[in-house]
Amino acid sequence: MRTPLVTSALLALLAAVPRQADPLAARSKGRPDAAVTVYEMSDFQCPYCRGFALETMPLLEQEYVATGKVRLVYINLPLTSAHRNAFAAAALALCAARQNRFWPLHDLLFHHQNDWAPLPEPRAYLLALGDSAGLDRAKLARCVTSQATAPEVEADAARARRAGARSTPTFYIEGGLIEGAPPIGVLRVVLDSIYQAKTTKAPAQPR
Repeated sequence: MRTPLVTSALLALLAAVPRQADPLAARSKGRPDAAVTVYEMSDFQCPYCRGFALETMPLLEQEYVATGKVRLVYINLPLTSAHRNAFAAAALALCAARQNRFWPLHDLLFHHQNDWAPLPEPRAYLLALGDSAGLDRAKLARCVTSQATAPEVEADAARARRAGARSTPTFYIEGGLIEGAPPIGVLRVVLDSIYQAKTTKAPAQPR
């Protein structure tokens, strides 16, 4: 785990996010006041991101998110030079976030990655995944057709790069970066250490 400048990296992740109560709430899991925040910078067409989403994330949720220790935030970093459909998937996911259905679509995109990733034109398949995620089809289609979320995807990617991410997945955790898809054992060591440091009260000084 390498540690960049904490302040500049965090500002890079959050700068230029529209001003509102919690602009990342629709693509976050966990308590807003959790002791530890994990930013996952990810690409829906990346096979390593898929492995993390399907294998490691359920354990992370069970052990750290559901227990209130960790908040997980998804940041889009589509690597378009290698993954031609990654941007379209990211834009679709943010359209889903506008209907508060980001996570159901997130899961479907990764579960069906091998189906939509090689398509020369994935739009119809992606919209069908939106149906499966319980989205309003007309609203979703308008959002996709107008490219309404494209600027948000671009802003996400720019913030991720400024924070130091160059590949996917990359995780920003309280001032440090982890590159690649760490197994749950590695995350346990990192998260337990940070959580303990942030929640353990210093012993009272004798008077």
